[in-house]
Amino acid sequence: MTGARTGSLIAGSLVVVCVAILATDYALAPRQPFAARPAAEQKKVTDARLARKTRDGVVAWGLIAAAAAFLMFAKGVVRQEKPSAPGDRRQAKAPGPPRRAPAATPPELDLTFVDHLVAKIGRGKEAAIPLLQAIQTHYRYLPDDALHRICELTEITPAEIAGTSSFYGQFRRSPVGEHIVRVCHGTACHVSGARQISEELRRYLAIPDGEDTDAARMFTLDEVACLGCCSLAPVLMVDGHTAGKLTPATACDALKVTA
Repeated sequence: MTGARTGSLIAGSLVVVCVAILATDYALAPRQPFAARPAAEQKKVTDARLARKTRDGVVAWGLIAAAAAFLMFAKGVVRQEKPSAPGDRRQAKAPGPPRRAPAATPPELDLTFVDHLVAKIGRGKEAAIPLLQAIQTHYRYLPDDALHRICELTEITPAEIAGTSSFYGQFRRSPVGEHIVRVCHGTACHVSGARQISEELRRYLAIPDGEDTDAARMFTLDEVACLGCCSLAPVLMVDGHTAGKLTPATACDALKVTA
């Protein structure tokens, strides 16, 4: 047994003894009114009260000292039993943990396709939509570098590119996942729980709020107005495969067709 543990036990015992003495004095103190006693007995009671008051004062100071000593020794016991700090554990390890490799930078976009596309479709402002459609078909979204190249090679301004790409819902400005999951949110699917299915898929795929694609860019979740399968509501489509009569649990199983 360590010195701190022994000291805490002794100090704790003293605290208990002091509390017991004070409680006993309080319990045995006479309760009879002072004026109802004879004069001789009153003097004895007065002397006894003064002696008890003096004793209780000494015991009270002893209680305070014992309590302070108990807290001091208890802190020492806790400090001895506390596990070593993380820094100490790291110093004991050899070697240290391997550092995580920095994230790989995305490969540089090949813009040769854009150059050939402009030469084929044209450089006038009327070519904006056909150029954007062809770029999205090729890259699966509208990369910023490709849009900048269009502005360099044609008469189309950046403002016109931004306006056209944001006005039409068919265009995407962010990368799309390898698999497209389209959840129908038409009237029949909506009343059958399409919102709960979309929320469960977002949770299952760990798609951040405000995004539609998971971090690994494996799945893109797209909410569409109608898939034309109202009799199967609620329904979703994964890479052309349709799954209907879904629940939030079975909707996640429908993604297994991509395995």
